[in-house]
Amino acid sequence: MNRSMKKTTLITAIVLIVLFLGQTSLSAQQFNKNIVGYYTSWSVYVRDYHVPDIPANKINYINYAFANIDNGAGTIKLGDYYADVDKWYPGDSWEPGALRGCFHQLQILKANHPHIKTFISIGGWTWSAYFSDVALTEESRQVFAASCVDFIQEYQFDGVDIDWEYPVSGGLASNVYRPEDKQNFTLLLAELRSQLDAAGDYMLTIAAPSSPIIQENIEIEQIHQYLDWINVMTYDFHGPWSGEPDPVTNFNSPVYPVTGDPTPEPYKSKFNMSAAIEAYLEKGVPPEKLHASLAFYGRGFGGVPNANDGLFQTYWGPSSPGTWEDGVYDYWDLQQNYINQNGYTEHWNEEAKVPWIYNPSTQKMISYDNPQSMEIKVNYLKSKNLDGVMFWEFSADRYSVLLNTVYAAINSPVSVNDPQQNDMNSIRVFPNPASDVLHFSSPVEMKNIQAFDHTGRLVLEQDINSKNLNINCYDFPPGLYLFNVRTDTSSEFVKVVIK
Repeated sequence: MNRSMKKTTLITAIVLIVLFLGQTSLSAQQFNKNIVGYYTSWSVYVRDYHVPDIPANKINYINYAFANIDNGAGTIKLGDYYADVDKWYPGDSWEPGALRGCFHQLQILKANHPHIKTFISIGGWTWSAYFSDVALTEESRQVFAASCVDFIQEYQFDGVDIDWEYPVSGGLASNVYRPEDKQNFTLLLAELRSQLDAAGDYMLTIAAPSSPIIQENIEIEQIHQYLDWINVMTYDFHGPWSGEPDPVTNFNSPVYPVTGDPTPEPYKSKFNMSAAIEAYLEKGVPPEKLHASLAFYGRGFGGVPNANDGLFQTYWGPSSPGTWEDGVYDYWDLQQNYINQNGYTEHWNEEAKVPWIYNPSTQKMISYDNPQSMEIKVNYLKSKNLDGVMFWEFSADRYSVLLNTVYAAINSPVSVNDPQQNDMNSIRVFPNPASDVLHFSSPVEMKNIQAFDHTGRLVLEQDINSKNLNINCYDFPPGLYLFNVRTDTSSEFVKVVIK
């Protein structure tokens, strides 16, 4: 090792010692921004994913999906009695009136992890049929809000999350719709806010549309005053649903628009995360009341011809089979069975900042997110000073590959600019935390990489001439490492957690 290298190592060691003494480790529970995850009641069935499986140290809010609406009474009601309050878990009581099921497990989870708060989410795509009715009159709003307060107090939730999909139009054809839904939604949220505040320290949030067409049916400028935050559903921009928005294969959750996207406006320029978030900001929603949303699943298209690697091509419908239903793929399933295996090749779109895979033999194209795109999305929301992220949903990332990346990126002390404007020398590393292979990616050639452990000891050094590098982590003891990546023009330090 030459004198210059020794000096660099010494300086780096000093930096590391200061870092470890002066800053909480990433393995500790710290949340620079909110991380909200949806847990679905149906996860207890064939998915076999249960509340105790939730990685509690990586999130601080849980939205339980879903409660339903009793249209006769105009009140909230349980969505799945067995899953919600009756399923037996070890330690549960069979005494009459004893609470079991997911609700009891959530109470235990919160007792063991006091930083976690829970919401009951009402409605969703399937159960939004009667929101228009409960929002219709002052009396119906009061009855519904009072039932929500009683519900969260009985089952010890910390707040209510309204998932009305959607006021006026845009949801299932069987839903009740009225033109006055736009104004009544605001009035319903105001009544909920009033009754929740009167009852105690409870929170109120909504899941809100990304589409500019559906946004027109909500008084965005007014509703945010009643809400703790808004989860903007920045996914499902495109899928195998045909019609004007989806004539060709496209991205489920792009960060930015793509120049070559052949779909008409507003779908070409407005159906992306950046445009959706900007729309809420432009309507006066404070950034500290906005969450961008992440998809832990992919959307698959079937019957896709072998051209342009399957992107922006015609299709016949949802690809089959999916993980649990046609056209939908959990990330863990994609990672284990599809990405760069079994004839599927991963591709990356530099404009949209998301990947996709295509198999010319099966003629399937699947749009999804990977750790690299998740980090980019987190950096985007940090650049806009948003309050945090929401994701759908826990069981789709059952090994927490994506969630680990989100948690690390959220809590990284590094401030970022809009990823679309990032310096071209920016180094990306994923997954982070890592347990097997660590991937480094740079827009310019990397020349040298060093790794230092928490004591400042040099544990790896490698000369390279490539824009991409894979490092095997199997032999690294678990802990926090500092990687120094050098190009011809710069040197960048990257913190990595190895599990």
